[in-house]
Amino acid sequence: MALSVRRYKKTECITFKSTKGKYGGLSNMAPNFHIYLDGCLIKTTEALYQALRFPKNPEIQKEIINFPSPIAAKRFGRTKLDKSRKDWNKHRFKIMKFCIELKLLQNKDSFSEVLLATNNLPIVEYTEKDKVWGAIDEGDFYVGTNALGRLLMELRESLNNNSFELTIPDVKDFTFLGKAITFELIRRKPEEEPGKLNL
Repeated sequence: MALSVRRYKKTECITFKSTKGKYGGLSNMAPNFHIYLDGCLIKTTEALYQALRFPKNPEIQKEIINFPSPIAAKRFGRTKLDKSRKDWNKHRFKIMKFCIELKLLQNKDSFSEVLLATNNLPIVEYTEKDKVWGAIDEGDFYVGTNALGRLLMELRESLNNNSFELTIPDVKDFTFLGKAITFELIRRKPEEEPGKLNL
């Protein structure tokens, strides 16, 4: 994804900032869109995204997905950045795309309802300082790269076109808890407890 800055007129877009409100489900922090990999419950998209930063450290991944809140998981991940994959910035947009696609695949009815409720308007993650994943307030406009909003709009378009397919990104060491992420891993029967593997 090109890191170009976009301008969105406030009166002509929908925004989300937290998990509250009509569009709160668009947030990666939203709690009611569980994801499963290899039979392991991951409570939020944010927790999965943060965990995938550490493919060679399954113990860190497991700690991240076991935190009770996505904010705590994100904060913990930031304390381990020295162990992050070195090419994170190169691949983070592809990895985020995978995370939200998996969110849709495994929560098709509830998440598609939120996406389609945006009525094809531009989707903006409103933030106070992050101009990469979201956009900031500048008078009559939101200004930023709005990478998450743009990925969500692409996902919505695939729903509208009946062309949605989960894509596993071509990223080296794309692993979860020591296993390469494959469609088989995604289809494993889920367990009920966070972090518990269905062995």
